[in-house]
Amino acid sequence: MNDIKIKIIDREGVIHEVDAPTDMNMNLMEIVRSYELAPEGTIGICGGMAMCASCQCYILSNHELPKMSYDEDLMLSEAFNVKENSRLGCQIFIKEELNGLEVELAPEV
Repeated sequence: MNDIKIKIIDREGVIHEVDAPTDMNMNLMEIVRSYELAPEGTIGICGGMAMCASCQCYILSNHELPKMSYDEDLMLSEAFNVKENSRLGCQIFIKEELNGLEVELAPEV
């Protein structure tokens, strides 16, 4: 099992450095939920289908991320508090290349 380190700033501004497994096909939203970094029922409401934007986050580091899918782009076009570095956590899968990733959870709407 290979874990990577990810730095997540929660909605209260608290910084968490967490271990994320690369061998379980997890996404960033699932990592946030597994570490309980957002109150239950406030993140991943759609179950990771890119249909609600509750897992929107801001990418703070310069990691190369997979290209945004049409569904993710469409969802972010309708979301609140969107910035140029916004992505949906459910669409960012944990891979070794993301070691050291830094993100901030977008405010709850």
